[in-house]
Amino acid sequence: MTDLIAKTAIDRRLAEIVTPTIEGLGYELVRIRLMGGNTRTLQIMADRPEGGIEVEDCAKISTAVSAVLDVEDPIEENYVLEVSSPGIDRPLTRLKDFDIWSGWEARIETTELIDGRRRFKGFLQGTEGNEVLIEIEGGKDEDPVTIGLDFDWLSDAKLVLTDELITEMLRQKKASGVIDESQFDEIEDDEDEGGDEDTPAPVKH
Repeated sequence: MTDLIAKTAIDRRLAEIVTPTIEGLGYELVRIRLMGGNTRTLQIMADRPEGGIEVEDCAKISTAVSAVLDVEDPIEENYVLEVSSPGIDRPLTRLKDFDIWSGWEARIETTELIDGRRRFKGFLQGTEGNEVLIEIEGGKDEDPVTIGLDFDWLSDAKLVLTDELITEMLRQKKASGVIDESQFDEIEDDEDEGGDEDTPAPVKH
């Protein structure tokens, strides 16, 4: 379990409890965080192995995970469970994510100082062994350069939200039959009529 999936000791403990249930349903745990506040929030981000998780999937995971957590009871305080998809500008938490999204722009932060910096932005170039390869801008008048970052050094990594990424996500969903273009016609109609603020959202995205 990497720190990108589960950062703290309690996150890792919770991941150990819920992962078998999530995987048993045919999904994968992308990230888990127990957040503070007046009422604590347990945020679980999941996806299908091939991508394309929907609200109904999140609800199914939420029901199953709630049952397991009620039995194990690892959180002493009251808390709210939120199950969501990774979103378009998704976090990259597993080594395979950097291969899947090779060629796309990402932001990466490291725990170690590398050449005096901890933040990198550039285009993913896959992996080599345990290293994540990313093409970053070179110095003044220099060509871009590809560097390798040890996966274990990463503290945060996510895709950069671009028009191209949004287009690709929609293309993937359309290709898988998850959406059809008429849904977007309905969305545009709703926006023309003043939005859909009253639409309930049982699962947070």
